[in-house]
Amino acid sequence: MSEYPDRQTSKAAGWSRRTGAFSLVLLLTAWVGHHLSLVETPAFLWVLALVALLAAFALLFAGFAFSRLWNFGDRGGHDLMAGAFLALVVLAPFAVAAYWATIYPPLKDISTDLEDPPSLAVAKDSASETPTPTTPGERRLQAQAYPLVTGRRYELPFKETVDSVEAVFARQGWQVEGSLPSSDTDASDAVVNAIAKSFVLELPVDVAIRVTSEGETSYVDMRSASRYGRHDLGDNAARIVKFLSELDQEVVGQIGTTSTE
Repeated sequence: MSEYPDRQTSKAAGWSRRTGAFSLVLLLTAWVGHHLSLVETPAFLWVLALVALLAAFALLFAGFAFSRLWNFGDRGGHDLMAGAFLALVVLAPFAVAAYWATIYPPLKDISTDLEDPPSLAVAKDSASETPTPTTPGERRLQAQAYPLVTGRRYELPFKETVDSVEAVFARQGWQVEGSLPSSDTDASDAVVNAIAKSFVLELPVDVAIRVTSEGETSYVDMRSASRYGRHDLGDNAARIVKFLSELDQEVVGQIGTTSTE
């Protein structure tokens, strides 16, 4: 009577499940810690890199385990599938970010005024990168990629425009840098500086909104610049377009019409 050898349990399948689970737990823990300001941004970015590496290893272990199951009939199919599933869940946001990096231009500092952008407050985070003037190539790239990122001219006096900007600003939940300008002064221009958060990862973003008096009309410019990385994945342009669209609606409630340049 023939004897068949006992089927072995694939160690790689077990390692795939454990590594995939650990990468997911580490990702959630780091995100919550960063969201609650318990983890600093530079450390958070390093943890994200480690998470991606662990998830990639989980997929490699799953691939090796699958070859063992296919060729030698090893046990461990459930662990293999669990590890591969967890790894794919963890890597999904990285895949989406990689896709966005291919469809959006490699820019991190977006402004409605390409020649004289509103000045940003100096970042207090020493680990972040200091904003540098954009190059002519970057300005041309922005103009081509984001035609909707333009300043606004309103048929509204300076003081009323500042009040409208502050009303929209208050709804954003951004952290004010310095103090809000007062519309009660006789100044002809005002700048609001703030710190916003990027989508999902909540990385700090410097924002500046400038209001300039033109007599009976006012002009509003806006700038949004990421502190980390070389690519904002379209986040800054989307922030500017959203804010100015809300400002349009705010002003329409006062004068009924707006004009865009």
